[in-house]
Amino acid sequence: MEPVITFPSADAIPAEARIDASPYASRWLCNGEIRTWDGPSQDVLSPICTRGMDGALQQAVVGRSPLLDGAAALEALAAAKAAWAEGRGAWPTMRVAGRINALERFAVAMRGRREEVVRLLMWEIGKARKDAETEFDRTVQYIGDTVDALKELDRSSARFVMEEGFLGQIRRSPLGVVLCMGPFNYPLNETFTTLIPALVMGNTVVSKLPKYGGLAQVPLFEALRDCFPPGVVNVIQGDGATTVGPIMTSGEVDVLAFIGTSRVANILKRQHPRPNRLRSITGLEAKNPAVVLPDADLEVAVRECVSGALSFNGQRCTAIKLILLHRSIADAFVARFAAAVDALPAGMPWEAGVKLTPLPEAGKAEWLQAFVDDAVAKGARVVNAGGRATGTFYRPAVVYPVAPGMRLYGEEQFGPVVPIAVFEEDGEIDHFMRESEYGQQIALFGQDRARLAGLVDALVNQVARINLNSQCRRGPDTFPFTGRKDSAEGTLSVSDALRAFSIRTVVTTTATDEHKRQVSDIVTGRLSRWLSTDFIF
Repeated sequence: MEPVITFPSADAIPAEARIDASPYASRWLCNGEIRTWDGPSQDVLSPICTRGMDGALQQAVVGRSPLLDGAAALEALAAAKAAWAEGRGAWPTMRVAGRINALERFAVAMRGRREEVVRLLMWEIGKARKDAETEFDRTVQYIGDTVDALKELDRSSARFVMEEGFLGQIRRSPLGVVLCMGPFNYPLNETFTTLIPALVMGNTVVSKLPKYGGLAQVPLFEALRDCFPPGVVNVIQGDGATTVGPIMTSGEVDVLAFIGTSRVANILKRQHPRPNRLRSITGLEAKNPAVVLPDADLEVAVRECVSGALSFNGQRCTAIKLILLHRSIADAFVARFAAAVDALPAGMPWEAGVKLTPLPEAGKAEWLQAFVDDAVAKGARVVNAGGRATGTFYRPAVVYPVAPGMRLYGEEQFGPVVPIAVFEEDGEIDHFMRESEYGQQIALFGQDRARLAGLVDALVNQVARINLNSQCRRGPDTFPFTGRKDSAEGTLSVSDALRAFSIRTVVTTTATDEHKRQVSDIVTGRLSRWLSTDFIF
């Protein structure tokens, strides 16, 4: 067996899967207005191809995306800066209860656009319906979890402390103007895991939508406009160099929230004229290995590695990017793994049970093939029925045995190619992680408690998450999500993100009777929005 895909003719697409994206054409959000860009725009090509009468494949056109210029991008930045107003704007000075209320109203409005967003995720990035629904629902849940976390944070801050003769109150204050840039693979969820905490902590935002998957956020523009004051949320689209370059070089961005590659993150940070003033919260690339020890339960290891390596076609920073097998079980694992990969159902995103779908990035099949060709030229082989492209679909390739010197051993492939290498001593695993440019996660499969414990102790200072007998992943969102080396800056969990987009500020006085009465009068008279013992249950 092998994953087989059949692209449909245009008239064979079921009605329940079709999408009319014309209402979203060339839209952007600036200063509380949903605008239609009358300048240059481009077709949004779907990874879904349709087959013509002659059998030729052609990518479907989903809609039109605006190519904003630098002036438009700077207009969005000016709106965010005006709403910030040097920290004196209505949003940054609003009580926490008011910001929470706005966020909860947005979540209600967002739920009403679920089907539109889900269909756009299917058509724009080839995400299977079930996965698209999960991404949407998880994002709504993230908003609710963020509200709960902020209530707890505010409650713990709504008290005064006495230390060494000083009376003080410590609360968290917003940082300023935030530039949010999310990735194409989770254009809704990953963008909102920075956008939502940035907003609810009182910052103002310019959000640059990804090249692929940007349309999926346009149905939410009305809710963003209606639930937040003008200029608090601004959303732009277009070429990154054209739009983001002027924003960064202006020096008016206080926080960069970016999920993508370390190469692009470094370019963006270097563009800022005052980098000492720029805070960066980033989620970057990774080369997460799965390690299968001699006594591992192969059924569990194969199942978890197939899902971990190929969920959403392997297009996840948290995906397993390399499998390291102990030589004693390598042949047995490879045979079972290759068969399991070839049994994965491939098809259109709306088809029930589909696991493999077309790829959205232009030229991605050729990119992946170059990795495979390099490994094969250096002694590896494709051990399953994959490694071939049909239009925008790439049949997953299981490549074995991969070794140092091959691109697949150290570089992130970010797609449906699964390299497998062998090891003999546990020290080789530690060596791999120490030499790797990345340090996000690792998965360990085995039964020997002492051996697992030894590997945990060796690896906890190399990676940010160790998964025992389970695949690499992000969730639950209450767990910290971060990485070492080139994999991340800052931590994104529900509670950590609130701290990342704010700063601790203290108001203090010497604890004389007069000074304490002064503070008490301010608090009991409710004269200050910030200096207060109010909190939310």
